[in-house]
Amino acid sequence: MAVRQHFDSAQRKPRYSKEEFTRRGNALYESKIRLQVEQNHRNKIVAIDIETGEFEIGDDRLSAADQLFQRLPDAQPWCIRIGTGQVHRLGFYSPIEAE
Repeated sequence: MAVRQHFDSAQRKPRYSKEEFTRRGNALYESKIRLQVEQNHRNKIVAIDIETGEFEIGDDRLSAADQLFQRLPDAQPWCIRIGTGQVHRLGFYSPIEAE
C-alpha cells in the first residue's frame, strides 16, 4: 500500500502567490502569534490561516493543519515550526492511499 502527497485542488486551492503566503504568514506569526506560543510549544508546528490570523498547534504539519481545517474549512494555512522559523508550508497536502 503506497502513500503519496496530494493537493485537493477542488476543495483547497491556494488563493495567493508563494510570496504573498510568505509575507502574510511571517507577518502574522511575528506580530500576533509568536509571543502566545513560543514559551510553551517550542518545536511544535503552528498552522496559521493567512486570511483570518486564526491558528492551531500540532506535533506535525498534518495534525496542525487538520485542526485548523476542522474550525475553518476554507483556511489558507501557512505552517511554521515554533521557535525555529523553519518548515514553511504553502497550502495543504495530505497523505492519501494510492490505488
